[in-house]
Amino acid sequence: MKHVVAGLLCLSFAGASLAASPSCRYGVYGETGKPPVVISNPTGDGAQAPERYTFLDGRRGNVNAPNAPVRCEQGAVSVRQDDGHYATQPAWTLRETPTRFKSHGTELAGMLIEPAQSKGKQPLVVFVHGSEKTPAIGGYYPYMFAAQGLAVFAYDKRGTGGSGGDYTQSFELLADDAAAALQEARKLAAGRYSRAGFFGGSQGGWVAPRAAALAHADFVEVGFGLVMTPLEEDQQQAVVEMQEKGYDAAAIARVREVTDATGAVMASHFTAGYEQLAAVKRKFVSEPWLHTIEGEYTGELLAEDETDLRRTGAPRYDNLNIDWHYDAVAAIRALDIPQLWVLAGEDRDAPEALTRERLTGLKREGKPIDLYVYPHTDHGMYEFTQDADGTRHVTRITDGYFRLLADWIRQSDKPPYGTGERIP
Repeated sequence: MKHVVAGLLCLSFAGASLAASPSCRYGVYGETGKPPVVISNPTGDGAQAPERYTFLDGRRGNVNAPNAPVRCEQGAVSVRQDDGHYATQPAWTLRETPTRFKSHGTELAGMLIEPAQSKGKQPLVVFVHGSEKTPAIGGYYPYMFAAQGLAVFAYDKRGTGGSGGDYTQSFELLADDAAAALQEARKLAAGRYSRAGFFGGSQGGWVAPRAAALAHADFVEVGFGLVMTPLEEDQQQAVVEMQEKGYDAAAIARVREVTDATGAVMASHFTAGYEQLAAVKRKFVSEPWLHTIEGEYTGELLAEDETDLRRTGAPRYDNLNIDWHYDAVAAIRALDIPQLWVLAGEDRDAPEALTRERLTGLKREGKPIDLYVYPHTDHGMYEFTQDADGTRHVTRITDGYFRLLADWIRQSDKPPYGTGERIP
């Protein structure tokens, strides 16, 4: 089973505790008037995982990798120029304020990052994590917001990094944590910001709208999130798999019967639904697609023996306090503040078709929602190449995406934003 729902593994931030002493300080580097580069914590596992570089146009990679355009040596960051030579880049001066705050009695670690010099008050955005188990402090998203002149508050989710508590995927509890983070950010930045809200990526798309309502935020924006239940996410993933394999509508309808059965077991927290699951397995036993389904969890439940599922299914597959019927539509409908949703057009982890349909419906109801879709991007807004067997290879974060996020928060529309298409 995939270990996380709407996994933000594409966005995971491995904390400094996972790596040796960083070769360069995390932050923003670059000359005035030129596109900056962000140096952030590793995304790989292990003590020697390298730091990462991210450019505003979405190019990313490991610092000091062979032929990498960014080097870190003895604390100095250098970037390859057009002539092939590397030029040292100065570090931007940022005001970074570490803090600790509490949510439901658990102490969480946070960091407020502000431009050292700015003309007037800047918007304040709280970064809401996805489903990764690694900390957000030191990650590239907060610094990428700061590189575009925004004040940003990052915090390590409970059970990760410098925060206490146990890791969970309880959307309600995580929304409370995010609301507490915004309260702390407002206190630390008092008098220096204009409007305040949230950005949530992937699973953060379930958390951020709920947190916005709790914290009376001024805006919320979501990248590659979902407007559906976690049960529907599994079904939509299975449907996309079948479509990519060329199966017709009749076969896809039968797959939905299977995901309904696995979803019944999951939603019951492994207390019921076994007869329905056994029935669909018997019904479709001769179908070639039955054991090719993956989904979020369906493939692994199909492969399991019923006795094992009854005995140990819950602790293995349902131990993160997920509300499988979480009503994402209601959470969004409860908001009357501006929202930006940015979807990946070929997202396998968070298929966008149903989310786009529902957001369009909410727009017709009069909700102030802006919707963008980036074609030929996968989860995390990653562009990719694809082999004949369907295997994808990430190349970069799509150009224009980071600018869109920052401009929208600033209420400044300066298209085009790469290949992003605004859905009217």
